[in-house]
Amino acid sequence: MLIRRASEMDVDAITVIVHEAYALYIPRIGKEPAPMLDDYREVIERCRVFVLEAEGVVRGVLVPEHKGDVLHVQNVAVCNQARGQGLGRQLMSFAERQARELGCAAIELYTNELMTENIQFYPRLGYRETRRAVEEGYARVFFRKAISPEN
Repeated sequence: MLIRRASEMDVDAITVIVHEAYALYIPRIGKEPAPMLDDYREVIERCRVFVLEAEGVVRGVLVPEHKGDVLHVQNVAVCNQARGQGLGRQLMSFAERQARELGCAAIELYTNELMTENIQFYPRLGYRETRRAVEEGYARVFFRKAISPEN
C-alpha cells in the first residue's frame, strides 16, 4: 500500500471512488451527499489531496484541509471492492500523522447523521462527537480528536 499526493491524473479514479462510496446513501438522505457534488480537479488544485494505492490502483482518497491548529478531514472514501480491508483506518492514521507534522492540536470532521456506519466508526478511532447542525441542507454530526505531539 502506498499513500501519495494526488495529481490531475487521479481525478477520474477519485471521482469514481467517491461516487461509489457515497451512492448507497442517496436513498437515505434523499439527495447526493455533498462529496459527490465536488469537482475533484478543483479540489486537487485547492487542497492537498492524497490517494491510497494498492497494486498500482487507486483504492482510496483523503481530502484534508489545514486551518490554523486544526486539520479538517473534508472527505475520506474507499472504493467498494476494498471496503472492510482497513484502508479507511489507514487513511485516517495518515491524516493524524499529517496533523502532527503540521503542528495541529486536533483533527475535525463531520458526517451526515444518516450515515450511521460513520457515526459508529469514528468513535472507535478516538473521535468524540462535538455537535450536530444543519449546514448547506445536510444534517451533520461533527467530530474532533485531539492530536498529541509525538515524543
